[in-house]
Formats: sequence, C-alpha cells, structure tokens
Amino acid sequence: MDSRSYKDYFFKKAKAHGYRSRSAFKLIELNDKFKFLKNGIKLLDVGSFPGGWCQVAREKIKNGKILGIDKKEIKAIQGVKFIRGDFLDKKPKLVAVEYFKSNIDVILSDMAPNTTGNKNIDCIRTNELCLAILNFSNKILNKNGVVVSKLFMGEEFQEIKVKAKKYFKKINFFKPNSSRNESRETYIHCSRLST
Repeated sequence: MDSRSYKDYFFKKAKAHGYRSRSAFKLIELNDKFKFLKNGIKLLDVGSFPGGWCQVAREKIKNGKILGIDKKEIKAIQGVKFIRGDFLDKKPKLVAVEYFKSNIDVILSDMAPNTTGNKNIDCIRTNELCLAILNFSNKILNKNGVVVSKLFMGEEFQEIKVKAKKYFKKINFFKPNSSRNESRETYIHCSRLST
C-alpha cells in the first residue's frame, strides 16, 4: 500500500470507528500481540494528542485509571483524565505520580517531537523521548508493569535496547501493519522490571 493509500484507508477506518487518529489501530495491533490492556489497570499515555490511544485504552480497560499527558489541549474523553504539559518537564511527572498514588501498570508513548524535515534529527529526537520514557518507567512502574513506546530505527536504537534490557526482564520490537511500510517507526514492548 503506498503512502497516500495508507493515509486514506486508515483515515477512513478511524472515522468509521469513531477514533480521533489513525494511530489507534497501531495500539490495537500492539495489544492484540502483547495483551497488556486489562481491566483494573493504571495506565499513563504520554504524548496522547489527539486522544486515539486513550479511546482504545478506555474501550479495553474497565474499572481502571487512565491519564493522558500532552503539550496540546485534548478534547475530553469520558473516563480519562488529561493534563496539559511537556512530559520532559518535572511538573507533569509529579502530577502523574500524585494522580495514581501508587505504581503504574502500563506506560504508553506514541510521542514524537515536532518534525524538522531532517529525518536523522527527527529520529534522534524521537528516540530521546523513548529513553526518557524508559528512565521514568524505572521509577514509577510496578514490578510486572509494561512500557510500549515508539522509536525509530537509527543511531540510538542500540542505546535504547541496552537500557531496556537493563531495566526489564523481557523486551520485544514490533512494527504494526498499520504503520507505513516505508516508515522507520517501530515500537518497543518492555515487561517485568528487573530492579
């Protein structure tokens, strides 16, 4: 499927299902593969604008707590709390800790920085966000918790892999079918903290 057909197909499919973004299907595929969205869990979605991943999480999780963080304001979703802020700043992390009042079960990140047009710089910046998620997860995730984060195949890939193996007992990489073929995007799934 070429890039234009991909955009049209998943855009129409998202609209038909009432999702705010095409990327909702990436989370559905990731969950179908790794089964981490369960009833009663505490879930943090970082970089959650426009809310497609939170919509999917809300459908799958009953009696849980879901918090989304993004720099942009997000239209309300019943059963989901949103805070506006930059995850790389200290304040949103403190708000997340206060909101959950205990360790988190799942941290999701489909976060990407504003693109510069330079694929190498964009890759480095996205992977730096993934590393920030891994570092934060080591402090707030419960022992059997899960992290799912976007990353790009590039120079930092090895650094991410080493850090993930240091923090987690199990790591996997997965590229959903709903990702464009030509995209360097993939996702890391980490489970069960080592520390």
